[in-house]
Amino acid sequence: MAEKLHFSLVSPERELFSGDVDQVDAPGSEGNFGVLAGHAPFMTTLKEGRVHVHIGSGERVYDVRGGFADVTPQGLTILAEHAAEVV
Repeated sequence: MAEKLHFSLVSPERELFSGDVDQVDAPGSEGNFGVLAGHAPFMTTLKEGRVHVHIGSGERVYDVRGGFADVTPQGLTILAEHAAEVV
């Protein structure tokens, strides 16, 4: 079984997602990026766009506007200025 990445997506209003996922793709201010388990630590600002959360064969998508992404050995945390799930 492949290793999982712990991911949290938080907006000022509430935590929208927290759990173990396969991959997260996000809109960094210097270009889109993807994070898998074991990724090297880094921090970046986010631009407006969509965060794609891959869980098994499914996917959840969130619109984000601004904020930060922080990758640590414990996982990925996105602190978004605004975030909403795309339905």
